[in-house]
Amino acid sequence: MCRVSADAECSLRILNHSKSYNYRFYHKIFSFWEKIATIDKNVCKGCILGSVFGDRDKKEKGRNPRHEDGKRMEKRKSQKWSMLEGTPGIALFLFALPLILGNLFQQFYNMVDSMIVGQFVGENALAAVGASYALTNVFVMIAIGGGMGASVITSQYLGAGDTEKMKTSVYTALLTFLAVGSLLGIFGFLMNRQILLWLHTPDNIIAAAGTYLGIYFLGMPFLFMYNILSSMFNSLGDSRTPLFLLIFSSVLNVFLDLWFVLQFGMGVAGVAIATVIAQGTAAVISFLLLMHRLNGFETEEAVPKYDVGILKSMVKIALPSILQQSIVSIGLLLVQSVVNGFGSSVLAGYAASTRIESICIVPMISTGNAMSTFTAQNMGAGRPERVRRGYRAAYAITGGFALLIGLILFFFDKQIIGAFMNSQSGGTAFATGTGYLSFMKFFFIFIGLKAITDGVLRGAGDVMVFTLANLANLAVRVLGAFLFAPVVGVAAVWYAVPAGWAINYMISLCRYLTGKWSKKSLVN
Repeated sequence: MCRVSADAECSLRILNHSKSYNYRFYHKIFSFWEKIATIDKNVCKGCILGSVFGDRDKKEKGRNPRHEDGKRMEKRKSQKWSMLEGTPGIALFLFALPLILGNLFQQFYNMVDSMIVGQFVGENALAAVGASYALTNVFVMIAIGGGMGASVITSQYLGAGDTEKMKTSVYTALLTFLAVGSLLGIFGFLMNRQILLWLHTPDNIIAAAGTYLGIYFLGMPFLFMYNILSSMFNSLGDSRTPLFLLIFSSVLNVFLDLWFVLQFGMGVAGVAIATVIAQGTAAVISFLLLMHRLNGFETEEAVPKYDVGILKSMVKIALPSILQQSIVSIGLLLVQSVVNGFGSSVLAGYAASTRIESICIVPMISTGNAMSTFTAQNMGAGRPERVRRGYRAAYAITGGFALLIGLILFFFDKQIIGAFMNSQSGGTAFATGTGYLSFMKFFFIFIGLKAITDGVLRGAGDVMVFTLANLANLAVRVLGAFLFAPVVGVAAVWYAVPAGWAINYMISLCRYLTGKWSKKSLVN
């Protein structure tokens, strides 16, 4: 953070609103910052708290070379970034821990519906919720991509000390994505049954799946608002509030699921209503807390509630992420259509195993995200060699996670699958679920390697090869499912998963080994 003079008004505002929510929290967890940077009392440039690449604290020092070759010269401030110091492996691991925790709760949130309907309603209900998941995930990815674009712009305005535009960017993001969420919700509500037919959903579960989706889409505005609001909190330097609200909404969702299913016997409709209520409650609380937070940022004039120019900047950043994530989700939706053709029992087992898989890959994906931030910070400081050291350390981290997860599934795969099914569930569903996990436990290392290598490329701004590698991953999974499932059965679907990860990793690794990513520039 910054020690500012009394006349450094804009820096003081940033200090007051970020120190209590971000600095103390991360200082306790990471212990990365050894000292606090200072700002000359005659200079008020503000602190860059929530930029794309992390928190930055600087002090005006004159002109120093940004890179060793001295080609890029600029006014710089002495800086202490959390991931620029210490052992790279330790920095990565500690930075990844809260990401893992938050993502685990997010996956838990998504998994609860499947567990409860599988245990207390039956196999067909589990299959119905599973058939809905791939479709709803497309819309979730749109919300997440939108939040990324909005948070970057908000962070930059905050870092520049432009409070008015910072607040306008928040209002613009909220209004825009409320409208987008509402339109997509209406579309999904009207078209969900037709989409299920296009995906070859088994006839015996299509009614239940349509019921679940119809209710879920009514809550789509809440889904969008919660994701955007969480991104806004992060951009303001507060990563704790979204995590606490996620924990709260997860617990509330579990309670309501059990209440509606066991007390009122509402089945699939009950878990859908519970999800909407939990998301809606979290969204409303998030909105109230954010408005209170923004009121603390004083402005001299009335702040515009919408700015088309700011919206265009958000779209430029968000659109590539939305497209990539949406394409991947649509690809998985196509794979889902192949599984649907094998009947509701196979679909139930597949749904259970893929929900478990989503939990298993969280540590690897989170480490990849940490690698992206680590790379961005160190590339911004002109230290590609430290990135290489961090990348080597990430191999050990992901390898350790993959080994641990493999051992857990080796000993407890049947018990874990059993948590999704009751005594009336058929042997086909159980065999499908355990078969998938028994095969996949040997290959989680590949998604770890893919994630950390993609993280380097993404953090360095080398997005072209990163995008192509992920599209190749998708192509292998979709083509493998469509071409080989009719020949070897549903097992072709999961054979294609590690194959896609491996292809993705090899393409990204080849790019990494060229070293061209180290020549990319993220900041001027």
